[in-house]
Amino acid sequence: MLSERGVKVDHCTIYRWVQFYAPKLLDKLKWYWKPTLGYSWRVDETYFKVKGKWVYLYRAIDQAASTVDFYLSTTRNSNAAKRFLSKALRSIPAYSRPKAINTDKNPAYSKFISELKLASKWPPALEHRQVKYFNNIIESDHGKLKRLINPTLGFKSIKTAWATIKGFE
Repeated sequence: MLSERGVKVDHCTIYRWVQFYAPKLLDKLKWYWKPTLGYSWRVDETYFKVKGKWVYLYRAIDQAASTVDFYLSTTRNSNAAKRFLSKALRSIPAYSRPKAINTDKNPAYSKFISELKLASKWPPALEHRQVKYFNNIIESDHGKLKRLINPTLGFKSIKTAWATIKGFE
């Protein structure tokens, strides 16, 4: 649109606009997006490089493949899974929390979910399913996200990676 009007814009400028305006747009639009009732979540992590080092992207999607929340971490352990699931639970109202969480065989999730149940922060009826094939929806969604990440030619910091992924989501 800008080139039609005679304005020359470099691709880096658009990239900076995405990093700057995506979080602001999300904050404005969050009120309009009503969360679906949470019957089940698919939770998984993937990885990519930021400044030459691996960074793990934890993601949760609902049944309609809409992103519930995401979290970037430099580690893949139980503390990162705990921070991610806590963040995801705080981001939605209590009435739309899931009745089942589908994860892969990563033991970090089962440890944290059992801790939540013991602390009575999660209903005891929550079903944690560690079945490989239930997560096919999120695994294919990771591929779509990585196809968007690859043309960015890599991230230089966690902050820019977070802002850009927020824009993608």
